[in-house]
Amino acid sequence: MGGKNIFNLRPCEYNEYMSHTLPRDLKVDRSTLSVASLTDLSDEKAYWLARTPQERLKQVEILRRINYGPRATARLQRVLEITERE
Repeated sequence: MGGKNIFNLRPCEYNEYMSHTLPRDLKVDRSTLSVASLTDLSDEKAYWLARTPQERLKQVEILRRINYGPRATARLQRVLEITERE
């Protein structure tokens, strides 16, 4: 990963770094469908446990950007509400 430890980056630095390392045209391939029972054994867990934390985090970021699009990197609005006790 270019010698950068992505776990030590601030959120704005992380977003900037990931914007340069991920493809811009992320899309879901809806032409492929797989149906399985929830009780069937899967090798997915072993596959992801064999990956490095950086690879797993990068995949989570890809899925997040596919689901949320451009607003995935938008900062959350901070809201402050003051209430009075009775």
